[in-house]
Amino acid sequence: MLESSHNGARLKPGEVCIVVGAGASGLATAACLRDKGVPFVVLERGDCIAPLWQKRTYVGRKQHLPKIFCELPLMPFPDDYPEYITGPQYIDYLEGYAAKFEIRPEFNSTVVSARYDETSGLWFVRVRAADPAVGDMEYIARCLIFATGENAERVVPKIPGLHGFAGEVTHVGDYKSGEAYRGKRVLVVGSGSCAMDVALDLCGHGARPAVVARDAVHVLPREVLGKPTLELVSMLLDRWWLPLWAADKILAVTARFVLGDLAKLGVRRPAAGPLERSGIRVRTPVFDCGALDRIRAGDIAVVPAVARFCGGKAELADGRALDVDAVVLATGRRSNVPQAEWHGDCRKRYPATAFPYGWDGQCGLYAVGFSRRSFGGASKDAVRVAEEIAGAWREGTEPAGHREKKGGVHIVF
Repeated sequence: MLESSHNGARLKPGEVCIVVGAGASGLATAACLRDKGVPFVVLERGDCIAPLWQKRTYVGRKQHLPKIFCELPLMPFPDDYPEYITGPQYIDYLEGYAAKFEIRPEFNSTVVSARYDETSGLWFVRVRAADPAVGDMEYIARCLIFATGENAERVVPKIPGLHGFAGEVTHVGDYKSGEAYRGKRVLVVGSGSCAMDVALDLCGHGARPAVVARDAVHVLPREVLGKPTLELVSMLLDRWWLPLWAADKILAVTARFVLGDLAKLGVRRPAAGPLERSGIRVRTPVFDCGALDRIRAGDIAVVPAVARFCGGKAELADGRALDVDAVVLATGRRSNVPQAEWHGDCRKRYPATAFPYGWDGQCGLYAVGFSRRSFGGASKDAVRVAEEIAGAWREGTEPAGHREKKGGVHIVF
């Protein structure tokens, strides 16, 4: 590919689309574009596809969702895959997916800025390679698609005394197995899906975990009467078209009937329903995979918020002090979508418009995988975005968003 100099960076002739991110969302988008015959390039800052799964998940992790909700467009899972697939199975599936659709991301390519030029209707995207000797590249495209996911960056809480804690402190992104914690008292900071999974894994390896339930959280049974709970959710929303409040009421009653009163275990339910909380507050419910039974058995303790760490102790909000050998921060991840300025309208981390119309092609800017729906949102986004771009490309016109809103747009990472 020919290269030239432009604003201090080497210039690459553009494709129709730039897809940022080679996780599940980026791969789904690229496959849909390939299926429509639209040229694209995928930029990934890591050195492999799906780095979150390949580099930042622990041994033995499984999908929390039934496989039908994890499939990407145009390629189902193999028939012999179980209902809840393992991490290695999911990685194999994604690798096969990329091979089938001839998706070859440009790895070690970090997007540092993007600029939309009103006159040409093009995006100029500056990319930095991992090797400083390579220098910056500037890619040009008509459409820019963010597919970096809702869980790209670690969230590390600011707890007094944490940096001076006498034991080992690990973020869940670096946690690999409970074997290293055998016989130890481990404080798992967080009460979401990752926290419960890590606590369960620690139990299986002979550790003594305690989960910090600072915030209220919805815990739902993974299955009801032998059927995945998400099938019930899908039926309520997509088949019966119930409003969120009605579906939330049914889920809350079902959870109480199946799981009992979790307040007795130290787990508080939020006032807002699980679907409302997931869609508006980006707090997905926890699907119980066995942690509640271990809590009832006394193998996993549930404690309130940590006020501070002091030496080898964790002082809790209720005044108690726990002797702790190690801390695992299961405090979640967040989107790394950058700041975008639209004539003074500052949007951070999530599209301002709710699913399924987020960042709907304004100035050729799209988002995939930020639906705040953990089940099927990314696939629906990818199909819709590819169809819109392909229709305009075949007709030789600009995507609708180019015509709807003009103006300079600058994105800073």
